[in-house]
Amino acid sequence: MSEWGRGLAAVAVVASLHARMLRAQEGQTDRGQETFQGVCAACHTIGGGRLVGPDLRGVTERRSEQWIIDFVQHSQRLVSAGDSTAVALFKEYQEIPMPDQPLSADEVRQLLGYIRGASASGAGLGPVVAEATEEQILLGREFFQGTERFANGGPSCTSCHDVTDEAITGGGVLARELTTAFSRLGGPGVQSVIANPPFPVMQRAYRDNPLTEPEVAALVGFLGLVGAQQALHQPRGSGPKLFAAGLGGAVLLLALYSLAWGGRSRGSVNQRIYDRQIKST
Repeated sequence: MSEWGRGLAAVAVVASLHARMLRAQEGQTDRGQETFQGVCAACHTIGGGRLVGPDLRGVTERRSEQWIIDFVQHSQRLVSAGDSTAVALFKEYQEIPMPDQPLSADEVRQLLGYIRGASASGAGLGPVVAEATEEQILLGREFFQGTERFANGGPSCTSCHDVTDEAITGGGVLARELTTAFSRLGGPGVQSVIANPPFPVMQRAYRDNPLTEPEVAALVGFLGLVGAQQALHQPRGSGPKLFAAGLGGAVLLLALYSLAWGGRSRGSVNQRIYDRQIKST
């Protein structure tokens, strides 16, 4: 073979290897995207803002690969071990534990590859929550307490949860109280959790009985109303005001007691009787 032919053969080999590498990378990205959409999208976006958990755009620049693998696989193990970053995230996001994910280290790396690409392209806008109508809110209340059944036969929310609402009585105590869910997670966060439950118990309960989009929208609207009512009943900053009012009331009571006690008898009654007897003798 001539030198020219050998050169062409070498170029062809390099091109073939490069094509294989690109196909492998594309395959890893596809698998990473599938993992993100199936596992992560319920709680996270990539460039779309916070949901139940943090926005993952640029996470590979903020955290080491090994730390991310450890956190994805066993987040609460890191929290229990006192890892400062894990503890800070746990506290910042309402102490909602991230479920341990049965992903291998390679699967997490494929996921991170997808996140890097999506971060660079700016993909991954978060969900948009439309303002609920009055009809949707009323329907959401009925869904929550079980007076209206879900289309696919899933359990009512009061099986495990409770809220502070005049129409809801006898809510469940097996899971977290949801009165402040909307204020803690925001509309997109609540919608994300209901539509794609990240918690094992919810996943089992609705795996074969998924909620429909109208049902999710109705429940989000109802929880939004409950959160707004709670905010009106307990305005921000009421704690210091209540403390100041209590302190002022205590001072006023002490002043009244002092005035009422000011005319009390001083000295012993027996001493006054004795003095009178001495004077009369």
